Amino acid sequence: MAICTLTEKAVKQIDSICDDNDVYAVCLDLKGGGCAGFEYDWTTLDSETDVEKNDVVIGRFVIRAATVMYLIGTEIDYVRNLVGSNFDIKNPNAESACGCGVSINFDIDKLDNSLAIAI
Repeated sequence: MAICTLTEKAVKQIDSICDDNDVYAVCLDLKGGGCAGFEYDWTTLDSETDVEKNDVVIGRFVIRAATVMYLIGTEIDYVRNLVGSNFDIKNPNAESACGCGVSINFDIDKLDNSLAIAI
C-alpha cells in the first residue's frame, strides 16, 4: 500500500505553490491540537537541506517522518468550489474528523506502524 497518493490536481497545485513562492517543496506534518486531537500542518521548505532524515519525498511534496504511519493509504486531492479551494485529504486511518477538514483523530492501536521510522 502506498504511503500517500496525490491526484494530478494536487500535484499541479503543489508545483504551482513551489513555483510561485520560489520554494523547494510543500511539506505535510501533524501536530497536536484542534477540536479532534490532531491537525494537519502544511508548510513550505525553502531548499533540499530542509528535508530531514527519513522524511518521505514524493516529487515536490514532503511528508515528515513522524507523520508517515498516520498517512498510510491516504489520498490527497485539490478541490475548488464556491467557498474556496483546499487540499482534500481522504485518510483511511482517521477515526474521527472535525467539520473543518483540518482536525482529525486516530485510534493509535489500529494504525499500521510497520512503516513507522524510528527517529
